[in-house]
Amino acid sequence: MDMMRRFALLSSVVRAGGVRALLFAWLACGAPAASADSALSAIPAIGPLPMSLAGVLPPVVPGLLDGPSPVVVNREKAIVLGKALFWDTTVGSDGMACASCHFHAGADRRQRNQVAPGGAGQSAGGFEPGVDGAARGANYALRKADFPFTEVREPLRETAQAGFLRQSDDVAGSAGTFGGDFRGVDLAGPAADECERSANDAFHVRGVGARSVTRRNAPSVFNAVFNHRNFWDGRANNVFNGESMWGPRDAGAGVWVKQADGSVRRERLALPDASLASQAVAPAVDGTEMSCAQRTHADIGRKLLLRRPLERQRVHPEDSVLGAHAYSTPGALRPGLRTMYLTLVRQAFNPKYWAYGSRGEFGAPPARGADDVPLPYSQTEANFGLFFAVALQMYQSTLVSDDSPFDRSRRDEAGLPIDLSPSQIRGFQHFRAAHCAMCHIGPLFTSAAVTTNAGLARSHPSAFGDAAFRVSTTQNVVDRGRNVGGNAFNDTGFAATGVGAESWDRGVGGFDAFGNPLSYSVQFLHYLAGDEARVVDAPVRTVRACDLSLPLARNGNGPPFMFTQRDGVRAQPQPLDGCFNRAGAWLPVADAAARELQSPDTVRMLALVDGAFKVPGLRNVELTGPYMHNGSMSSLEQVVEFYARGGNFEHAAKPFGFVFPQTDLQTDAQARADLIAFLKALTDERVRYRRAPFDHPEISVPAGHAGDHFVMRAGNALGSGLGMDVYETLPALGAHGSSEPLKAFEEYLDD
Repeated sequence: MDMMRRFALLSSVVRAGGVRALLFAWLACGAPAASADSALSAIPAIGPLPMSLAGVLPPVVPGLLDGPSPVVVNREKAIVLGKALFWDTTVGSDGMACASCHFHAGADRRQRNQVAPGGAGQSAGGFEPGVDGAARGANYALRKADFPFTEVREPLRETAQAGFLRQSDDVAGSAGTFGGDFRGVDLAGPAADECERSANDAFHVRGVGARSVTRRNAPSVFNAVFNHRNFWDGRANNVFNGESMWGPRDAGAGVWVKQADGSVRRERLALPDASLASQAVAPAVDGTEMSCAQRTHADIGRKLLLRRPLERQRVHPEDSVLGAHAYSTPGALRPGLRTMYLTLVRQAFNPKYWAYGSRGEFGAPPARGADDVPLPYSQTEANFGLFFAVALQMYQSTLVSDDSPFDRSRRDEAGLPIDLSPSQIRGFQHFRAAHCAMCHIGPLFTSAAVTTNAGLARSHPSAFGDAAFRVSTTQNVVDRGRNVGGNAFNDTGFAATGVGAESWDRGVGGFDAFGNPLSYSVQFLHYLAGDEARVVDAPVRTVRACDLSLPLARNGNGPPFMFTQRDGVRAQPQPLDGCFNRAGAWLPVADAAARELQSPDTVRMLALVDGAFKVPGLRNVELTGPYMHNGSMSSLEQVVEFYARGGNFEHAAKPFGFVFPQTDLQTDAQARADLIAFLKALTDERVRYRRAPFDHPEISVPAGHAGDHFVMRAGNALGSGLGMDVYETLPALGAHGSSEPLKAFEEYLDD
């Protein structure tokens, strides 16, 4: 940052907020950093002090397990149901389970047929050249030299100075389904659905169809239960509506409830802090991930309810959840559980969701032919999306990795983890000095854990700042800070780091299926302007002005980027208890906000969210590559180089003081090595060796097709024009796990 720009930033921030703001500006301009071989105390680490996750529980979901009529009446059976559904390949239309994309430390490390041409914000385009010079194409096998997809000529030098060696909008995603138009399911027999399948326009090799690939990387599901919203763009709503991922945005969503008089009625459902259920409900009916087009959850219910869970997959007799229900015995692994899905549903869920005995009110599947009269759905089938999503959230709530060396380490009086290696301790300080802890904050190492972080900020304040610098950590779902494009609102837990061009993928700057912005920040601007109809997420209305990092209004005079008395201001409606900045407890009056929002030159009513994505947690990060929302980096070394140079692209939403050139990391190889050593101290050995609760049944994962990206062998049993699947089978593991450790993604790539 040049000196004039640095001076202007410092001056404006000091006028706005005094000493604390001066610290923020100092960070924003780039604090000087010591080299890694200097004394530990010389590393200028201030602010958040990352804390252990041990003993921290996921947010409570009101009404799920408590109250006069809870959704779940048997927690243990719900977890059994959830684990079976997560790993069962029968769930998908053609052999895909949820775990097919989340089998490796909760993430996906497959290498073949894992590339999509372009990000989620683009129409399907062409594949970029791979390391062999040819377009990567369907069934391409990723190699080490393919990464990073976007490469700077000098990786440790600022991109604007070094220039690009190559730019690629390709995405390392996850191979899913062959797709096709849904026709029907069988209640027993073939696990694959009846679909009209043919080669996909984008995913084929000389006309032979390949499985489609998602246009974002699959993040780890471990610890995801703590996220306020899920998916990279936050579209998995915090509130689960029982049927879709959209929460209250989906006005037509609901569940069928049996009434006291014996009738049945469709009712709205709203389970807060259940974003993982909102996330879980989506892939099973997605035409790229797991399903043929137009298949519903009721169809999945019809297919599964009378089947044995995991009927084609062996289950270890010592499985930490499923073992007691398995057919297997010590020394004799067998497929399936000694129960049916229908039985588990009835044991786990409140009868009001499944006990209605008649059919007819719930619709019916499509007819398979002119003479076919489909059997109408039952209440249990119609509510299967509820059972599926809630059970998966219940199971995934157990997948909390809180036993890493970092968690186990004792702390000294300064809060440093003294039981780590000297390199890891230095890396811990570099993690703080490089401002990584500003976004990767709290015990989950992510600001996306809104509810958990807000609670811990009161009981463990040092994890969120110190006397020198404190990060506002509250229930606010938006914050206001300084970005490349100006002073603006951003969604809490989301950040634009400049991995790719904005046009490749807008992230949380995108829209839902109903035309509403995904972003809370955009809604908040309309809320301030009095346009209540544009607010579709209730937490937007509860944002406290006094908890914003950069105040919006002042009851007096102020700088141009703040509303003042002259414009018209009002006191925030909420109490002032525990405010981050009491002086900022003011908002513009609606008329003033509305006028400013209409101004094309506004500097006060900005929401900069394009290109911002959910901040991922860093636990087990050494095992969860490829990295970033587009999977464009294969190693932690590439990730550290990316942040050392300050990112690839300058987005308007890119925040000052969080992603900027890091002199010490650019010039000191030992500092980079220490930082990576600390990140590896966040690996839970139970995850590495798949010990309980991370053990699992047998699963065969589609790992590409016979042949390569030039010639692919046809003849799949699902259609003669489809490529032959190649499977990787992971054996069933019990609570003791495996003696074979998981490796980093890069170690699975060929040179």
